[in-house]
Amino acid sequence: MAVTLAQVRLASTDDLQQMIIDEFRKSSFLLDNLTFDDVVNPAGGGASWAYTYLRVKTQATAAFRAVNNEFVAQEAEKEPFTATLAIFGGSFQIDRVLTGIGFVNELQWQLQQKIKAASALFGDTVINGDTGQGGNANSFDGLDKAVTGSSTEYNADGAPINLSTAEAVQQNADAFVFALEDWLGLLDGKPSFIASNSKGIARIKAVARHLGYFSQAEDAFGRKVDTYDGIPLVDLGDKPGNTNPVVAIDAEAGTTSLYAARLGLDGFHAVSLAGRDLIKRYLPDLNAPGAVKTGEVELVSAVVLKATKAAGVFRNLQVSPAAG
Repeated sequence: MAVTLAQVRLASTDDLQQMIIDEFRKSSFLLDNLTFDDVVNPAGGGASWAYTYLRVKTQATAAFRAVNNEFVAQEAEKEPFTATLAIFGGSFQIDRVLTGIGFVNELQWQLQQKIKAASALFGDTVINGDTGQGGNANSFDGLDKAVTGSSTEYNADGAPINLSTAEAVQQNADAFVFALEDWLGLLDGKPSFIASNSKGIARIKAVARHLGYFSQAEDAFGRKVDTYDGIPLVDLGDKPGNTNPVVAIDAEAGTTSLYAARLGLDGFHAVSLAGRDLIKRYLPDLNAPGAVKTGEVELVSAVVLKATKAAGVFRNLQVSPAAG
């Protein structure tokens, strides 16, 4: 049965598990909004963690025909893909004497920090994941790999659209919105989000305010969500453990990319194991022998794109002045 983390939380009666789910949801727009299709049933004692699906590449067309003439045959095209679930999360160790001391509950704080790191890793992999040569075979393939070279990769070889300064925003706002709408029009429906780094999102907001397309919504936790024409604008933040943005900025050209996807089981969604908790936590027994206690947080998941036109990437958006 396909579920969201919000639905998993409602089904849980464990207060600690509810807190952990909320921490994951608050730390990641993607984790809060993705649907997890929990149908992968590992075979052979866990030897196969594969989710095989068909990605729609070309949609069916329709036409008129004259009397006594046949339709021109045309078929929708699909291509088989396989996503292999990946295990991610982390562990931490603390001395038992640190628990319950001071203003901060050390065990809870370490758990929250590990959740933030796991959420950051997931967000990074959703965009940049690559299990091929040069990538991480233990991870899963992300959006960038899926949309590169597709019909929804926009402005890959075009001139950068300059939004690097306030003056450039005023001068190029109309041209950017024209290109942005052109790109969004390539998708098979209104996307569920537009994502980038902090500078990319700031530039979209600046243009949206300048032209009157900016608005705000509210998420499940009462926080303001900036939107462009009703589409949530998502800053994917930094990679886990450093300050490099998930969506990179070219140091020489000052250019970056925008990503968009339509969430849904027929579009872009996540997959997980059948019959298993989506989020597992392993906390130590503080009353058991042993001075150093270990805690762990773990998820098993991957993402899939069911239709090529359900996601896309906008290249060469200049958000910083070019070097030199």
